[in-house]
Amino acid sequence: MNKPPYPHPIIAREGWPFLAGAVVIAVLVTLWSPAVSVIFWILALFVLQFFRDPPRLAPDSESAVLSPADGRVVAVETVRDPYADRDALKISVFMNVFNVHSNRAPVDGEVLDVQYFPGRFVNAALDKASLENERNAMVLRTPAGHVVTAVQVAGLVAKRILCYARKTDKLTRGQRYGFIRFGSRVDVYLPPSARPRVALGDKVSATSSVLADLPAAVTGASAG
Repeated sequence: MNKPPYPHPIIAREGWPFLAGAVVIAVLVTLWSPAVSVIFWILALFVLQFFRDPPRLAPDSESAVLSPADGRVVAVETVRDPYADRDALKISVFMNVFNVHSNRAPVDGEVLDVQYFPGRFVNAALDKASLENERNAMVLRTPAGHVVTAVQVAGLVAKRILCYARKTDKLTRGQRYGFIRFGSRVDVYLPPSARPRVALGDKVSATSSVLADLPAAVTGASAG
């Protein structure tokens, strides 16, 4: 196992203002009415668990495509990758409000492109969410020459997609690159020859779960 390639704040930085606000409100209500404050302390605990960002260990296998998110597998299918314009194996992970919402890079690679698309906010567990919802697509090229696309998709109550990766950035497997607030999904598009390691309904964890194995290096690709 590899150590996480970035320092984890334990509680995601994106959640600090929300958590601070929730705690302040709960304290103020406690001063007014301890009984009523129970509701606000429960809300503060919900905010705390939503924005948790635990460190994860990545498997050593260089061919492994890691899950970019915690959640449940809702799609394993051959489709057209509209962001890299190619046929692909798509694996989708749906995150509910109780999952960790920090997104991690599924492979080592250079960012070829980052595209943002405005859209709707239908239930992210539905297939149509992949192409109709607000989303942010990141196209990576691995050292072996494979193209891997990771798409952050907003959900029914997700109103903010955050992506910190930029074109030409080099990411490490498991590296934190984004966050989605309050329920969503991540679609991963792989070469059609990739071998899936998960099935519909499987529960996965970001970085520590393997979604698929990539084939051997692309002919003529640089391994450096």
